[in-house]
This record gives sequence, structure tokens and C-alpha cells, in this order.
Amino acid sequence: MEEPRFKLISFDKIKRKQTAAYLIKGLIPRTGFVVIWGPPKCGKSFWTFDAVLHVALGREYRGRRVMVGKVVYLALEGQDGFGDRADAFRLRHLEDGPGNVPGFFLIKERTDLVRDHVELIRCIRSQCDGAPSAVVIDTMNRSLVGSESKDEDMAAYIKAADAIREAFDCAVIVIHHCGRDETRPRGHTSLTGAADVQISVKRDRDGNVIAEVEYAKDMPEGAVIASRLELVELGLDQDGDPLTSCVLDPAEVDQKPAAKKAGETKVIRIFRDAFTEALDSHGETIQVRGDQVRAVDTQHLREEFGRRYATGEIDQKKRTATANKAFRRTLNNLPSQFVTEVRDDRELIWRVGPR
Repeated sequence: MEEPRFKLISFDKIKRKQTAAYLIKGLIPRTGFVVIWGPPKCGKSFWTFDAVLHVALGREYRGRRVMVGKVVYLALEGQDGFGDRADAFRLRHLEDGPGNVPGFFLIKERTDLVRDHVELIRCIRSQCDGAPSAVVIDTMNRSLVGSESKDEDMAAYIKAADAIREAFDCAVIVIHHCGRDETRPRGHTSLTGAADVQISVKRDRDGNVIAEVEYAKDMPEGAVIASRLELVELGLDQDGDPLTSCVLDPAEVDQKPAAKKAGETKVIRIFRDAFTEALDSHGETIQVRGDQVRAVDTQHLREEFGRRYATGEIDQKKRTATANKAFRRTLNNLPSQFVTEVRDDRELIWRVGPR
């Protein structure tokens, strides 16, 4: 008899994993899809580089337990600076040791993840003695050929990342830029939906690098790691001028997670994400009291909201009706930043004020 492709596991056979569920407890899961995002020059690559080096070394990270494992880091942006970053880390953290991190491997070749992920898996298997615990892709923009805003392009990218995760039973960590309003990762919102953990990185008013766990499926949200960039002198260049790079040191700041916006429920977050997606895909420029603003028909917003709104209903008609009811209730009790108006028999919505 042919072995079934899909195996049914009875409830009494469902067991929790006995191995640790994390690479860095409370920050990076042992397996899964992790998105680390932020505006340009915020320190997101420095922070990720520092965190995964602790995984490769098996060293405690900011008082958090770490499971040692190999790390493959795809440096697809700012490759020339990685030698300096590695030297700075050696001088600051490995001065009393061998000066090496045997579990850390760098890839500098340009990559189209959708096209190249099968070959990437093959190359890692052939050159890495044992499966990596984490594969870091820095950045999405340099590894995605297509549009970050198109559903099909993002879906193909996530599928390729999932193939790497499944091949090595590891964490795939993607570093990504922010959107135009700096409130969310750039591109299609299915990225956040696919992430097991999403971490935002930003600079505070004192220049500290603040990493916060925004969303997490199987661990608490809200963890905050504060760091400061410290200059490290590496020597002199060919002209006799100092060569420098940076490392991250812990910063003493108020590490309470940022307060949620008033009334920021899960439904409101879905509504905001749906609005951003609808505006990117179907937005139009209108005149409002002499000013030009970007607006979108609420019909398009309703459709995007319905795609993201999960219900417990099995029946498609009931599920759609429940989502439509939640959408209309949210539209009738809009957050103060949104405005609606009927024009030419169409209901338009746009955003005003702070975001």
C-alpha cells in the first residue's frame, strides 16, 4: 500500500518539542520567519549582526539565554563594510579569545531569492558542516526581483524563504526597510502576516538603537533591547588616517515598550494595514480645501480588510458577512486620523494629521 503523503496525527500523539523554542529567548525563535525592519541608518543591520554573532558563539545576549548554532549571513547591502564590522567585533569581544567565530559564515554574492533559493540551499549544505540555525538576508530589497507591493511577488518571496526554513529547520531572518510613513515595513502587508516574529528598529532622540518585538506568534510581545553604537579604532589607512567602525553596547534607557495608540485594538491594526495596502494599490489624488491628498474608495478598503480579518466561521458567506460587519463598525467609529466623504456616489477615505 502506498505511503500516504498527508499523515493524520491523533490528539494523544501531539507532543510539544523537547528542544528549546528559541535561538535568543524572547527575541529570535529557533525556527520560523523573522522580519527586522526600520528606517535607513537606524542600526538594524548592526543590531542583527551583533545578535546572531552571539548565537554563533553561544554567548548570553543581554541577559537572555542563547542556543548556540551556525549562522549564514547574506550581506547584500554594504558588503564592503562588513570586514570593518567584523574587525570591530573581534577587537571588542574576542580580544581574549581565538579571535574567531567558527559558526559564522558570510555570503556576499548578489541574490534573487525566488530564483536562487534552491541553489543557495545546495551551496550551504555543501560548505557548512551541519545545518545552520539561522539564515540572515540583508536586505529584502537586494534579494527580491519584483515589487514589494505586489501580492504575487511577495508571496513568491515568502515561499522561497519558507523553503530555506524547511530545508534546515532554522530561523530565516529578513532585514527590511520601512514604508513611506515609517510606521510599518515597506511593501505588501502579507509580509507581516507571514512573520512568526516582527522586530522594529529605530533611533531614539539620544541616538540609541532601540529594537522592539512588535508581533510574535508563540512568545510574548513588547520586549525592548536598547543599544548604543560605540566607535572602535581599527588602525590606520594607506594615508595614515584612522580607520574606524562600530560595535553595539547596552544602553541605559527606559526599556518599557512604546504605549499603544489609544484604542489600537487588533481590528484597528488590521484596518490601518488594509488602508495602507488599498492606498498603495488603488489610491487617487483629490483636492481637499485647496490641498492635494491621497484617498481611496472604501470599497477597495473593505476588500483588503476582508482578506486580513480572520473569523471562526467555516462557511464562506458567514465569514464574509462577519468581516463586513466588523469593517462597517470600524468605519463608523473611525480613529481621528481618518476622514471619509461621499463624492460622485463613491465613499472615499483618507488620512490626516500624525500617523
